[in-house]
Amino acid sequence: MYWSKYFLPTLKEVPAGTEAISHQLSLRAGLVNMLTSGVYSYLPLGHRVLRRVENIIRQEMDAIGCHELLMPALQPIDIWKKTGRDVTMKEVMFSFDNKKAQRMCLGPTHEEIITDIAKQFVKSYRHLPVTLYQIQTKFRDEIRTRFGIVRACEFIMKDAYSFDRDWEGLKKNYDLQLQAYHKIFKRCGLDMIVVTADSGAMGGSVSHEFLVAAPIGEDAVWINKDSGQILKDEEGKTPQGSEWERKVAIELGHIFQLGTKYSESLGAVYLDENGSQKPIIMGCYGIGVSRLIAAVIEVNNDPAGIIWPKEIAPFDVEILPVQAGDGVSMGLAQKYYQELAQAGLDVLLDDRDESAGRKFNDADLIGIPLRIIIGKRMLAQNQVEIKLRRNGQVTVVDANKVSQEVLRLLSL
Repeated sequence: MYWSKYFLPTLKEVPAGTEAISHQLSLRAGLVNMLTSGVYSYLPLGHRVLRRVENIIRQEMDAIGCHELLMPALQPIDIWKKTGRDVTMKEVMFSFDNKKAQRMCLGPTHEEIITDIAKQFVKSYRHLPVTLYQIQTKFRDEIRTRFGIVRACEFIMKDAYSFDRDWEGLKKNYDLQLQAYHKIFKRCGLDMIVVTADSGAMGGSVSHEFLVAAPIGEDAVWINKDSGQILKDEEGKTPQGSEWERKVAIELGHIFQLGTKYSESLGAVYLDENGSQKPIIMGCYGIGVSRLIAAVIEVNNDPAGIIWPKEIAPFDVEILPVQAGDGVSMGLAQKYYQELAQAGLDVLLDDRDESAGRKFNDADLIGIPLRIIIGKRMLAQNQVEIKLRRNGQVTVVDANKVSQEVLRLLSL
């Protein structure tokens, strides 16, 4: 991609009314744009990050045998009445009457809808187990939207649902999801804190939260420095015993062993080997996809801008010819661009007629992991600089060996 032809609006100044560093940088780096409080557009650079995160999630979900589908955001309230959650989730639900005078809502979550699908198509023990998932927009009428895409009225979520014939099967599926979540967050460059949690309005028994320590966190945990034990901070009191450390954290994922809460309410049953009718045993597993992006920025930044982890960066490499008007520099930049693109990398070439200072500032702001810097002074010695965004390390490379060195560095 050539920067001059790309839609990538960057801002020098911190936007007014922004508190969180992730909110500031996502606006300044041209990732998102606010339409109104709690409602954001994903601009091309942000959309690329979003797709990379989604692809990681898909790969790890597919690897454990899950099947992707897509359910409607528009839902009749009647199905919510069967579980009583038309009342328990009323405060955050967008609801309205359609032209047929039917009460509808924009789905804040999808347990009722997926259970209705299972009710229609899962009839026998032979159809079990099965796990279905989607990556889809949810809607919640948050009174207090905060920190940009961290707490928004419209947000993107991965939600998976397992269906089993017994609790033993549920526990196997639950453990698979638990392991997959660790892989997903690790690939996104995050060190997670996993804690047992209250199931709340979701219902069920066992549940685990996945948290990442961040300044904007709305949750807190106690971590025992000796044993590594983790406790949710419910009352703000230091646990008794040896030394504890309190960390503020943001929740990125939550998984639940639901049991039969929804299958019994909605009549989702199957026939066992003896022809007896039994309720399907369910689990559900959520990741806040858009919130995850904000969390990554919160823990991967410096005063100059974002520092993207390699797997979710919008581009793998940025090529920065200091003097874009210099024919030799641009010719070399285009050569590297073609070679690296052919090697399967996503490359951004800053071909803008801008000052070196503006180019370097924008490069730091958007945080691409690796930067090729082509300047006249170094070219006079047939050399080019390769800079790593994360630690600022600069390697001087022979101009004829740049592509090979880039591929080597990105494989580390």
